Amino acid sequence: MVPPKHVNFEAKKLFDNMGEIIDGSIAYINMKGGGPTEQHTHDHDHLFIVVKGEAKALLEDNEVLIHQDEAFLVKGTIPHSVWSAQDEETVMIGISVKSDPGAR
Repeated sequence: MVPPKHVNFEAKKLFDNMGEIIDGSIAYINMKGGGPTEQHTHDHDHLFIVVKGEAKALLEDNEVLIHQDEAFLVKGTIPHSVWSAQDEETVMIGISVKSDPGAR
């Protein structure tokens, strides 16, 4: 989409209000990289945004592919890990957000 009063500018909304942000990081995940090696849980959620490549989120017994320029919210109470899903480097932003107890 092109926002109003912008020229030669394209934007893609990745997410709406996800709650209170705790922190954010950028990760450079090499081929076959990721983690943790054993799925884990915690009280906060992760909003993952892939800016280069493709990632896969392992969620208990499910797998979700997150393509470049896409975002995915992982509920912290679901056992999870995240891995590169390609043969090249994946670059991903991870934002930790306070969980919304009403969203469960």
